[in-house]
Formats: sequence, C-alpha cells, structure tokens
Amino acid sequence: MNEIELNGITSHYGQTRVLDDVTFRIAQGELHTLLGPSGCGKTTLLRLLGGFLQPTAGRIFLDGREITSLPPEKRNMGIVFQNYALFPHLNVEENVAYGLKLHRINAAQVRETVRAQLDLMGLWECRTRKIQELSGGQQQRVAIARALAASPRILLLDEPMSNLDVSLRIKMRQELRQIQQKVGVTTLFITHDQQEALAISDTMSVMHDGRIEQTGSPREIYESPKTSFVATFVGKTNMLDRAAMTALGGHGEAETSYLRPEQLVLEPVKTAQTPLPGQVIRVHYQGAMVEYEVKTDAGILCVLALNNHRGNGPVVGGAVFAGLRP
Repeated sequence: MNEIELNGITSHYGQTRVLDDVTFRIAQGELHTLLGPSGCGKTTLLRLLGGFLQPTAGRIFLDGREITSLPPEKRNMGIVFQNYALFPHLNVEENVAYGLKLHRINAAQVRETVRAQLDLMGLWECRTRKIQELSGGQQQRVAIARALAASPRILLLDEPMSNLDVSLRIKMRQELRQIQQKVGVTTLFITHDQQEALAISDTMSVMHDGRIEQTGSPREIYESPKTSFVATFVGKTNMLDRAAMTALGGHGEAETSYLRPEQLVLEPVKTAQTPLPGQVIRVHYQGAMVEYEVKTDAGILCVLALNNHRGNGPVVGGAVFAGLRP
C-alpha cells in the first residue's frame, strides 16, 4: 500500500500561522487534489509532505508508519515543481536518468528505465534534444518522467500546468490523468484552477486560509458544497435565502441555499415551474453555453443555458420568468 495520512498538521512562519489543524487521507493509487487560492497553504503542505519543511504540530503517516521527521531522501517521493526544475545543460535522456545515477543504479538498468519512461510519455524521439528545444507540454512530461523513473511511492505535483496556455493545459491534464492511472501511483496534485481539479481528481480538498473547508469527490464538492467559500470558489453559484428559494418554487427549508447557474431555468412566459419574474441585465456568450444575469425581487440570479444556436434566447432588457430546473 501507498496510503498517506496527515493528522492535525499546523505550520507557522514566524508568528504567522500558515496551516491550521489540517487532516485528510489519500488512499492508495488515488489522485487527490488540493484546491485553493494563492496563499492558502497548498504548497506549504506539499513541502511538509515531501520532507522539506517540518510542521509546528501534527503527524504525517505513510502506510501507518510515521514519517514526520524523515528527511526527503528517505521518503521515496517524486516531485514535479511549478517550474519543472529541469537541467538546461542536459538533454531529455540525461535529465530523466539523473536521479537514477545518484542512486548508483547500474548503467543497463538506467537505460532500460529511461527508455520505459520516455516511451510512456511519448518522448523517445526527443531523447537527445536539449530542454530549451522542447515545448512547455514536452518539458512537463520530461519532469514527470524524471519523477517517476525512481518508482516513487508518492507523486507530488506542485501546479505543474500553471505555465501552459489554456488549450495546452486541457490537453496535458488529460494526458497526466491517463499516465497516473496507468502507473497507479498515489498522487497529490496542487492547483488553484477549479476546472482542472474537477476534471482530474478522484478526491479533492478545498483549502482556505490554511484550513480544509471540505474534502470529497469532485461531484460532492461541486453539487453539495458545505460552506459559502466552497460554493463560491468552486464554480459560480447563487446564494439564496429561504424567501428567495420559495419565490423560485422551492421548499426554502434551509436558511441559505446554494444553486448552481445550470440548476435554474428561464422562460419567456410564466409557468408553474418558472414563477419568478425578472429582467435580463447581462448576457455572456460562451460558445456552447450562454450565461444570463437576471434582476428579480429575490436578487440577481446567474442562469446558465445551453446555446440552441437559433439566436432567439433572452436579450438584455427582456422580461423573463425564472424557476428551478426539474
């Protein structure tokens, strides 16, 4: 097994508390994402897990064995940093082989391992290229290959896609997920990108001000947020009081309800399902989807609708009726 458990981790920088009683578990073979805004403590937590920092309080376990005080070289964890930390004076093959040679592995085994990793990453044809000759996506794969070459028990990824453009990020997160599932390595992935976390994770933890706000599957986090921060940070949401829910045709049992924009529907006429009158004040065209902001007596609502490509949807200034999607 390669299971990680963090129990009551607290960390200070001087008098500043960076992490506050953080507890969560990563099961064997799972890809777990830490999601949160910059400065919330994500990278500090990763560095504590890697052994580069020591917690002020709390304990870290790997398969039930405490590793809190173990140095990095004895934890057998592979790390991919945000800037990849590749060696520019070495070519692709030499970068991947670097860590293996430090462990005094024989030359034949090094060649075999490097070949296997570069084949896995689709980089064998690039093995003699210098790092500066590679694209951002290729550099990321070299960094992952180097981290996996030593057969780590845990793979730590510190925002490895933050330097890539949007289209390449989407492509690379799909490739990374496929590689992780194929290798089966237990992985902690750090990101501030909500869509990235939802797309790539088995489980995820949302962090805010050094604390874990909620842990669960991507579906649980998105569809059943437990705090206002989770509801507003992970995608857009409508925060509605009991009266607003009742006006929309809901039961309004909770003091505060969180409704995603796609959970609401607009109609040009009042129906049993759309009882709340309103006026469109903004239209945000998003290609496949169209987002509407609607002013109502219950407040401003954000509503997301599928683009029907007919050009006859609600327009700014138009009267509409809102309700809960069945």
